[in-house]
Amino acid sequence: MPVRARNYRDLKNPFTPQKIFSDDQVNALHENALRVLGELGLKVLLPEARKLYKAAGALVDEATEMVRIGPEIVAEALKTAPSEFTLRGGAPEFDVRFHPDALVFFPGAGCPNATDRLRGRRPGSMRDFSELCRIVDGFDVMHTQNAVVEPQDIPAHVRHYATMRHQLLNSQKVPFVFSRGRAQVEDCFEMIRIWRGLSEEAFRADPFTKTIINTNSPRQLDRPMARGIIDHARWGQMTVVTPFCMLGAMAPVTVAGALSLQHAEALAGIVLNQLASPGAPVMYGNFASNVDLKSGAPAFGTPEHVRATIGSGQMARHIGLTWRSAAGCAGNANDAQAAHETEISCWAAVLAGATLIVHSAGWMEGGLTLGYEKLVTDMEMVQIFAELCTSCPADEAALAFEAIKEVQPGGHFFGAGHTLERFHTAFYEPQSWDLSNYGTWSENGAKTADERATQVWQERLAAHADPPFDPVRLELLDAFISRRTAEGGAPPGN
Repeated sequence: MPVRARNYRDLKNPFTPQKIFSDDQVNALHENALRVLGELGLKVLLPEARKLYKAAGALVDEATEMVRIGPEIVAEALKTAPSEFTLRGGAPEFDVRFHPDALVFFPGAGCPNATDRLRGRRPGSMRDFSELCRIVDGFDVMHTQNAVVEPQDIPAHVRHYATMRHQLLNSQKVPFVFSRGRAQVEDCFEMIRIWRGLSEEAFRADPFTKTIINTNSPRQLDRPMARGIIDHARWGQMTVVTPFCMLGAMAPVTVAGALSLQHAEALAGIVLNQLASPGAPVMYGNFASNVDLKSGAPAFGTPEHVRATIGSGQMARHIGLTWRSAAGCAGNANDAQAAHETEISCWAAVLAGATLIVHSAGWMEGGLTLGYEKLVTDMEMVQIFAELCTSCPADEAALAFEAIKEVQPGGHFFGAGHTLERFHTAFYEPQSWDLSNYGTWSENGAKTADERATQVWQERLAAHADPPFDPVRLELLDAFISRRTAEGGAPPGN
């Protein structure tokens, strides 16, 4: 039986990037951000980072830790920041290319809780981390692994050993490293080197992992984040500088004001990255939406979220960098609200021309929870986006003149030869949707998409097979973890 061919690994966004600002307005936003950096500056808590800025000519006040960055410093950094690069996976087919037309998806991440229909909502555990990594690994449209949930049953000073080990053993996709201090970062780098069989020089020559850096909006860069920017740059690993600008809370209530602040903070992080190591792989990051001003809770999929996302794409293209956006969901259950929030925000990122879309599946409660069923139902959306990246043929066979000729007026195409030849491959087949009529659906138990998704993740988890590995490398990896654990691990910090 023919099988519909699917290759979601190397996607190119098929849509023309949309605009909400004129070219003059984009330039005004950029100039306003430069004014924020030059006149107001930002507070940089890490002395090493302030030293780098000062050496480049920035005005640094050590007493207040404020750094003011001139436009010429920004311009020089943007000259060396790359417009494309490739993340290296455990095998070439798991490499991830970043370029202006690319479309890359990451799953939801960083959630302190997990939930599913069978076990309910709970603090994230190592079991949840392992299960979710395996489920994510089975979807080739999820282009890398990510820190899906925080395994709170593992002490913080050794947690990174467990999470990195599971990412490496369960998948050949690119793993994620949290920037929680130099010791943890370098531990993770060493684990990747051991597992991939890389020399220090080979590891520095190509990015094999990535991190997300969040500024402390408004206008502050803390010690672990600044350290993460520097360390990833100097080791040649990918950094995504992402201000966390929620309109009305950590950013002005207007879209233009919030994007001015976001742009200033992103530029400051990119500058630091390039000062640490010119040419290091770095991305512009966007995470801007509004809050509910009555409660302060974050909101997603709103008109303001869409506008901020599209405007962010314009700002990233203005400085010539690939960029990261995100889907978002404030919903507390895998229901219609949650689906709409994620899909509207993900559509915004796609139409904005985002290179990378984070939190594209499973993320809910404003990032407090990763839902197993939500992961599965969101995957329908993500895979449909991937399908839209494939070509739509209009050759002689696709034009179907003979099929139109074959079917008489008032007839149907179910039995046409053109249809039968393509019966098994013509259309995308969803995994958690039910396309049957009401009667058949009722007879089969009247299950909702949320209920069907439970069966899907259970089946995918059961079917997952860890990739083959070299037992010698596993022995070396575990020896490193044992030694570092006996030395006290690496508490999160500077």
